Formats: sequence, C-alpha cells, structure tokens
Amino acid sequence: MGNGKSIAGDQRAVPTQATHVWYRTFMTEYPSGLQTLHEFKTLLGLQGLNQKANKHIDQVYNTFDTNQDGFIDFEFIAAVNLIVQEKMEQKLKWYFKLYDVDGNGSIDKNELLDMFVAVQALNGQQTLSPEEFTNLVFRKIDINNDGELTLEEFINGIAKDQDLLEIVYKSFNLSNVLRVICNGKQPDTEIDSSKSPNKAGLGKVKMKS
Repeated sequence: MGNGKSIAGDQRAVPTQATHVWYRTFMTEYPSGLQTLHEFKTLLGLQGLNQKANKHIDQVYNTFDTNQDGFIDFEFIAAVNLIVQEKMEQKLKWYFKLYDVDGNGSIDKNELLDMFVAVQALNGQQTLSPEEFTNLVFRKIDINNDGELTLEEFINGIAKDQDLLEIVYKSFNLSNVLRVICNGKQPDTEIDSSKSPNKAGLGKVKMKS
C-alpha cells in the first residue's frame, strides 16, 4: 500500500501491478469466479449488522452487481481501484449512484436519511443525528429547494464543502475495501456493530452545522 496514490478524503489506490495478485487471491477464495452477497460481507467482516446497516451494505453490493444476477466477479475489484484513482467528480458520481437507491436520477430526503441512519449504525454515534445531517445537506446544496438532489447539485455542492465531502467518503471507504482484499479475508465471525465502529474502514466523522 505504501506506493499507492493518495486520494482526497484519504482514499488510496493500490499499484496497478498488484492486480494479478488480487486475481489469484480472488480465484483461490472463489473458484467459480463469482462472489455472493454473503461472501462479500464475510470478506469485509460485515456480518451481524442490524437491518439498517445491512441495507446500506446491500446497496453497495448492488452498485457492483451491474446485471443484478446476485453475483459479482473479479471485475468489481478493478472497478473499486478505478473509482479510488478517479478524480473527485468521478468518485462523487459513484457515491451518487450509491445513495440514489431507487435509481430515478435524484436523491430525496428519505434516501439520504436512510443512508445516514445506516452509516451511523455502522460507525457508532455521530456529532449530528441522521435528521440533522439530512437537513444540513439539503440546506447547503439543494439549490432550487425542491427536496431532491440532482447529480449536478450533489457533485457541485459536496465538492465545495470539505465536511460534507469527508462524510461522503467515509460512508463507504473504498480504499479500505482494497486493503482488505490485499491483506486477506476477514474472519467469518459475528460482529457487534455497536462495539466495532470501523468495519470496512468506516470511520467516525464530525460534522459542523
């Protein structure tokens, strides 16, 4: 990891030459070349989560399951590394897709509220409540005050606000997914999310109102 490229929000890419190592590791763990949602959670040590947290991780998985057949393959690892190496705008496009749960091209208050409730369940107590965070985001970046965030509003608003940018990156830290892949699979054990706030690299973030 030491030769990786440092990314804004403390996201860090892994050198391209590591790809063949990932492939061998992936195929050793998953000989079929496919990974289920359960295996994805096991890899990242994300078992035993509550319903809200599970919903968030399910949505992360679904963004990589592009044909919605219930499996992801080795290409998701390359995709994660590509997103980490991309410029801020491209990374924010991925996060927009993550938060746009119904896929209608905009993020409404309920979608953002549900996301932050799930992130809080994973990370532990935050400075702001999910309701306070949601209201803060819409107050800052919902330019036309219609109660929905377009892709343009999301990218422009988040990119200009360091606090919001940090919480977006920490909602699912992709560089830590790569770290887990490189270092090996997490133990297949039950996890008490209230006692372990940093699974899959999801760290606590303080927000300023």
